[in-house]
Amino acid sequence: MFRFANPEFLFLYLIIPALIYWYIRKNRRANSTLKYSNLGIVKNIRKSRLKQYRHLLFVLRVLVIAVLIFCFARPQSGQNESEVITEGIDILLAMDISSSMLAMDFQPNNRLEAAKIVATDFIKGRQNDRIGLVVFSAASFTQCPLTIDYGLLINFLKEIQIGMIDDGTAIGMAIGTCVKRLRDSKAKSKVIILLTDGRNNRGELDPITAARVARSFNIRIYTIGAGKHGEAPYPVEDLWGKRYVRMPVQIDEDLLRQVADITGGKYFRATDQTSLEKIYQEIGEMEKTKIEVKEYTRYKELFLIYLLAALAVLLIEIVLANTRFRKIP
Repeated sequence: MFRFANPEFLFLYLIIPALIYWYIRKNRRANSTLKYSNLGIVKNIRKSRLKQYRHLLFVLRVLVIAVLIFCFARPQSGQNESEVITEGIDILLAMDISSSMLAMDFQPNNRLEAAKIVATDFIKGRQNDRIGLVVFSAASFTQCPLTIDYGLLINFLKEIQIGMIDDGTAIGMAIGTCVKRLRDSKAKSKVIILLTDGRNNRGELDPITAARVARSFNIRIYTIGAGKHGEAPYPVEDLWGKRYVRMPVQIDEDLLRQVADITGGKYFRATDQTSLEKIYQEIGEMEKTKIEVKEYTRYKELFLIYLLAALAVLLIEIVLANTRFRKIP
């Protein structure tokens, strides 16, 4: 970015046309005649090549004046800079990996694969937030600690599968593991997004107690019940190979709603992959990272460069005026 700090001095350029006009008038009046008794003497005088450059001194003087006016206007070059101030959010995704997550009611994927796809898109849509991953079934553990390396987190997300932990649904333990990771966080907002398709039937920690502990650390919990209403096809292995059996969907919605209410969060029900995507989008809208951008321009003075150039031209003009273009007094 280029600008003049004192652009009003640029009006001085109006002087230059006046100087040129004055110089032209002066030269027209300066014509004079010499009388010779014998023109043969004049004919033998060779024309000086300097004659065609006789106006060079004036041109140099005008150039010096023009550059000095430019300097008076204080030319500056500016560089735009910005300062980004963020209030990041710490988010832990708590994902159920019990065997019931293999139910095929989120066509064309089972519940777990659909949840992984949607969670991946959610992660890619965040900026400046630390996100971690906790998985649970009969117990819970941290698959990936809080990080801003989203590529690493997504790789850990892809690796989770049914059977990593004994079967069951320990919702309270999952919340407890998340609280341990978030309790010392200095983030402005601390969030748990817990997805499950069942009822709490394992673990030593009661979900309600865990939710109250989360509230004491200002942690908000969004709960998601994953599964269609009624029955859903589950894969089973028997003597005839793999087949699908329709079984009732049992989600403890009252418990999940209570956990969310205790912490100031919200409960959602996802009946297919599309609705699950909308849920994550809604949570993302509610948990927006505050970003403040301060823009400013840093200017650098340029007049010294042009001033030195003007002095150099002036020096050349003085030298020429006293050497090659010196006038006889």
